[in-house]
Amino acid sequence: MLKLNTLLEQSHNEMIEIRRYLHQHPELSFKEIETPKYIAEYHRKLGLEVREGVGERGVVATLKGGKPGPTVALRADFDALPIQDEKDVPYKSTVPGVMHACGHDGHTAQLLVLAKAFNTVKEHLAGTIVFIHQHAEEYAPGGAIAMIEDGCLDGVDVIFGTHLWATEHTGKIQYNTGPLMAAADRFEILIHGKGGHGAQPHLTKDSILIGAQLVQSLQHIVSRRVDPQEAAVLSIGHFEAMNAFNVIADTAKLIGTVRTFREEIQDQIIEDMKEVIHGVTTSFGAEAQFSYYKGYPAVINHQQEGNLVKEVALKTDGVTEVEFAKPQMGGEDFAYYLHHVKGAFFFTGAQPPEVEHPYPHHHPKFDFDEKAMLLAAKMLANLTLEYLAGEGDR
Repeated sequence: MLKLNTLLEQSHNEMIEIRRYLHQHPELSFKEIETPKYIAEYHRKLGLEVREGVGERGVVATLKGGKPGPTVALRADFDALPIQDEKDVPYKSTVPGVMHACGHDGHTAQLLVLAKAFNTVKEHLAGTIVFIHQHAEEYAPGGAIAMIEDGCLDGVDVIFGTHLWATEHTGKIQYNTGPLMAAADRFEILIHGKGGHGAQPHLTKDSILIGAQLVQSLQHIVSRRVDPQEAAVLSIGHFEAMNAFNVIADTAKLIGTVRTFREEIQDQIIEDMKEVIHGVTTSFGAEAQFSYYKGYPAVINHQQEGNLVKEVALKTDGVTEVEFAKPQMGGEDFAYYLHHVKGAFFFTGAQPPEVEHPYPHHHPKFDFDEKAMLLAAKMLANLTLEYLAGEGDR
């Protein structure tokens, strides 16, 4: 463990160089071309077995140890977001309207350098390590499910992954032994009213008024229909009814998201939404089309592997605080991996130094502390070694 950690420390500058290169050359979800090529070439130079185009754009590299043993998978995502980079830094994105605003460039850099370090000591490893580089995490259906269907988890016994978390200080590891991130769903409501002149509202069925009533009524689902001990969110982020100032809208569109941790609550909310939408629109003599799209399921860690993250964090050099993570309402398609094999996902604090209020993820000025990449790599390294040793003993 000590030798591997030393190798990572010696390669931290390379980690930073890779991250900054990727940050300058971001690619959107499902449009990644050069990034997977770069990743595959790096692994090939190490002499690893590499498979490209996994699930269309993913990359899987396999390192076999000198002795037989279990197989550990480590996952990093590499897609960017449609956001203009507004940071004043030398490694600012060179692609207009596209940037790494969530840390995926760092995830990729730390996993590549970790593969290099493991390759140096592979003859001492009792088992196999699979490096999963996933495309399209940011947008459903995401890359994970396609990569799984294409065999990225074949033969894998356990999987670990981490997310650089810029809103928590560097040195902190947040773990969880159950629900960590929510199912992230999307819905659309198209209201069909009856338009008309703004001076004659009595002759119309005002879709904006109906939509406003729906916004109010839908909020009551979580506050009054869902058990208050259950976690759920229903948010409307888009309300569209384009007309002249003196025209009452014929149609209006609402778009929003629902976040839940349990399928029973998810299904209940869907049925409640149908009931509320029908009730409100028919009371105005109007109609509505309701479309609900289930996104990523909830990230639910396996208990033993979640506890292993805690145990490893407590003895990993550089970790200053280990905290049980409250479930986050954000979504992550790492959830799909955990449906197929045991494993755990955790957060690695990465707050930029000397910044009291860091910009949140998906912000045009988002950035993270590059020292956190080293800590994340050490955590993944030590988790892998602990698991291989523990399974070998058993």
